[in-house]
This record gives sequence, structure tokens and C-alpha cells, in this order.
Amino acid sequence: MTKILLSLHVLAAIVAIGPVTVAASMFPPAARNAHASAAEGRADLGTVRLLHRICRVYAKMGLAVPVFGFATAAAMGVLDSGWLTASIALTATAAGVLVAFVLPRQGELLDSLGASKALERSDTAQLAMFTGVFNLLWATVTILMIVRPGSTTGA
Repeated sequence: MTKILLSLHVLAAIVAIGPVTVAASMFPPAARNAHASAAEGRADLGTVRLLHRICRVYAKMGLAVPVFGFATAAAMGVLDSGWLTASIALTATAAGVLVAFVLPRQGELLDSLGASKALERSDTAQLAMFTGVFNLLWATVTILMIVRPGSTTGA
């Protein structure tokens, strides 16, 4: 059962978190391009809307990652491991950054673009920074899941 749970956990991470990290990273330059196109009279928000939708939908699907993760950790008997506690804290922080900073900021930029308001480079730069923090947190969690320092099953 542990192998099935671990497989589901890893697949959920790849299928759900991967698209969010890519789409969120693509959003700031796409917003800048959409703004430049609007200034030239060729407003096209389709790409920016799609990237935001991907982030929202796959973020919800991403809830499966910790669910399968907890089930896997319980089956392996590692719920009290330090590397797992650190991974849980980093995962919660990453989710918080996504929900509190990335998704709302994307929505605000979409609203600004839709209303043809001026878009400052600092608006997209700040979003890019939050997205980078989100991606860095997930990369750290991935490394912890692979290395598992102090684990008897670690590499």
C-alpha cells in the first residue's frame, strides 16, 4: 500500500504543482506583453487569463499532494521525522504564498489590463518575486523529499 500511496503523492505533485509553477512563472511576462499589445491597439488577454485559470484550477488540485503525502508518511511510520516536519512547514508556506500573494496579484493585474489601466513594471516584478519564492519553496520541498536527511530510508 505504501508504494501506491507514494506513487499517487508523486504523481499528484507532478500533475498539480508542475503546471502551477510553470503558469505562474509565465504570467508576469505575459501580462507585460498583453499591456504592450493593448498600448498598440491589439489587446489580447487570452493568454494571461488562461495562465491565471491554470494557476487557480491546479492549485485546487494540488490539495491532493499533502493528502497523499500524509497518508504515505503514516504508512511509512515517518510522521515524526524532522525532514518531514520541515517539508510540511515549507509546503504550508508555499501554499500560503500562492493563495495570499500570487493568485490575488494575478487577479489584480488581470483587472487592470481589462480596464486598460497603466501597468507599471514594478507591478509585474513584485508578482514575479512572489512566484519565485513559491517556486523556490517547492524546489526545497522536492529536495527534502528526495534526500530525507536523518531518514533511515534516505539516500
